[in-house]
Amino acid sequence: MTARAKLTLSWVLVALWAAFIFFMSAHTGSDFSGTGPLAVVKGWLVSLVAPVFGEDSDIVNVVAHFCEYLVFGVLLFRAVGLTAPGRSRWWAALVAVALASTYGVADELHQAFVPGRLCDPADWLTDTLGAALGVASALAFARGRAGQKRGTAEGRPDGVR
Repeated sequence: MTARAKLTLSWVLVALWAAFIFFMSAHTGSDFSGTGPLAVVKGWLVSLVAPVFGEDSDIVNVVAHFCEYLVFGVLLFRAVGLTAPGRSRWWAALVAVALASTYGVADELHQAFVPGRLCDPADWLTDTLGAALGVASALAFARGRAGQKRGTAEGRPDGVR
């Protein structure tokens, strides 16, 4: 795959994941109470955590936010790194977390207009922490790959330093 194709694909994946986050934010928890596949997954998750956290716990929502943004952070780190290959990995990491956090703010503002949802700063913090862990994981993976490739192009995988 060419460098341009990798760059394009990385940003397409970021856009698709952002659209997925937007889709999920446009629905309330009650939208997933039926018999569809998302309702089944949510019901299964609630049944797993209810004995530990209690019936009224909204831990599934917190985990969902965290996981959505963990993946978003990984995708953004890759896309930013490919967009600016001359920059350091740390720069790409900071930009990726900043972009994810900014999108988290927009996501929370969007939820303020969705009936049954609200704009919750705690959700934004969860989003940002999820993105930060995703970026940190991707950064550690990139560093590990670079260590394995010591003899090639400064050990920088796929244009990310």
